This record gives sequence, C-alpha cells and structure tokens, in this order.
Amino acid sequence: MISKENVIEALKQVFDPEIPVNVWDLGLIYDIQIREKDTVFLKMTMTSPACPFAGAIFANVEAKVKEITGAKKVEIEPTFDPPWNPETRMTPEGKAQMEMIR
Repeated sequence: MISKENVIEALKQVFDPEIPVNVWDLGLIYDIQIREKDTVFLKMTMTSPACPFAGAIFANVEAKVKEITGAKKVEIEPTFDPPWNPETRMTPEGKAQMEMIR
C-alpha cells in the first residue's frame, strides 16, 4: 500500500544536480496526495523558474516514486506559487547539508 512516508522516502533519493540536497529536504514538494490506490499526486517547484534541469528532476521523481512505492501513476503539477525560498522551505536536515557544502 502506498503511504506518504513511502513517497517521502523516494523523494529523499532524488537530488537537484546543481545542489547536492534531495528534493524533499530542499522543500521543493508543496503537496503529496495518494489518489485512488495506485496514483501519487505531487505539487512541486524548482529552485528557479529557469531551472535547466526541471525536466530531468521531474522524470527522476516520477521514476523513483514508482520504484519505491509501487505506484502505477505519478502526477506532478509544477508550481511557482509561492516562489521557493530556502529560508522557509528547506528542512533542518537540508539546511545542515547546505552548511556543510559552503
């Protein structure tokens, strides 16, 4: 059975190529919904609207969520409202990882 915890586990395995922090700890995920029994819906953003890796990150998120959760379908809704802000969106773990690379 798909759970929010399984989805988060998968998201923690997908990294932004420009920032060595996973998409969950970066705070790029705004919403997670389990729809029906085999569909995961994600509302997510990028660190910048001009992110050159957006397509690759979305594809990696979809693949990893399917692999870890067994979901048949992953729907990703991109959003930039509100814009990503590292101060308010990143988890404490993400902030600690960023401090280590500075």
